[in-house]
Amino acid sequence: QVQLVESGGGLVQPGGSLRLSCTASGTIYRINAMGWYRQAPGKQRELVATVTSGGSTDAADFVEGRFTVSRNNATNTVYLLMNSLKPEDTAVYYCNALIVAYWGTIPDTYWGQGTQVTVSS
Repeated sequence: QVQLVESGGGLVQPGGSLRLSCTASGTIYRINAMGWYRQAPGKQRELVATVTSGGSTDAADFVEGRFTVSRNNATNTVYLLMNSLKPEDTAVYYCNALIVAYWGTIPDTYWGQGTQVTVSS
């Protein structure tokens, strides 16, 4: 069984910063990509940013260089550093990981429980 546990959400003023963390635990042979998605009220879940095991990253256009995704392979942890936050960044942020549980099996997608980020004055 694999679990993704997130932390770091909260309330922040416009222009402020937050850092989200997500650690994977359980039966893990290898973690391929890890990343973050978000879902605002009344909207579909959307990709924020991803990072491969080799450190290559990708991000949505709306990030505009404000967010940085990174990971620590030794601790199975992915981070999202968010700077210059805007009210429209308000959403529930979900951690996502593509994990191979056992050698020789195909990877499965896992999700965290979500952490609320609210940007408001």
